[in-house]
Amino acid sequence: MEKVMNILKPKPNPQQLLRDWQRRLRQECRNMERQIRDIQREEKNVQKAIKEAARRNDMGSAKALAKEIVRSRKTVNRLYENKAQLNSISMHLGESVAVARTVGHLSKSAEVMKLVNDLMKAPAVAVTMQEFSKEMTKAGIIEEMMNDAMDDALDSEDIEEETEEEIEKVLTAIAGETAAQLPEAVRKQKLKQPATSEQEEENVDDEEEMENIRARLARVRS
Repeated sequence: MEKVMNILKPKPNPQQLLRDWQRRLRQECRNMERQIRDIQREEKNVQKAIKEAARRNDMGSAKALAKEIVRSRKTVNRLYENKAQLNSISMHLGESVAVARTVGHLSKSAEVMKLVNDLMKAPAVAVTMQEFSKEMTKAGIIEEMMNDAMDDALDSEDIEEETEEEIEKVLTAIAGETAAQLPEAVRKQKLKQPATSEQEEENVDDEEEMENIRARLARVRS
């Protein structure tokens, strides 16, 4: 009975499909904008923590937090790139529907297929792009992806390692002036003197706070 109902059910016209796809694409763009704002807001807290670590001459913690900022900025850049790709898909879909008004049906778009395949590697929209891939294949916009190809697309996200140069650049920009203000004698004294029990407790608190900061930043990146 369900199959019969599906057959009798009128298929959406290209304009209806386009409106639905573009509405969902706009929603994904808004989600990305929100995530970017969350990351940038949390980064300000991390910058403050880096300066505080530098003031107490804890450059190990400062450097670890600088590494998190490098990761976050790469995530933000990737989100901006993904957002641009979503907008490009919307534009190409509009062109496809315009052509469909003339020829009477939707034609395949190599540009849309490439963009959808690329975005299936992006964690922020991978699930949505899987749905788009199925719907657009059914509508005739793109060719069907084989399961193996789809799995490869999902598994092949490029993970860039943070280079030492990038981390040092961020660290110098944020904490360089603060660290430089510490007298050389104070820096040497802090390195030579064994930590008291009170200092050890402070170090534990500092480490816990740093872990909390890193966890919050990782959470908004995911």
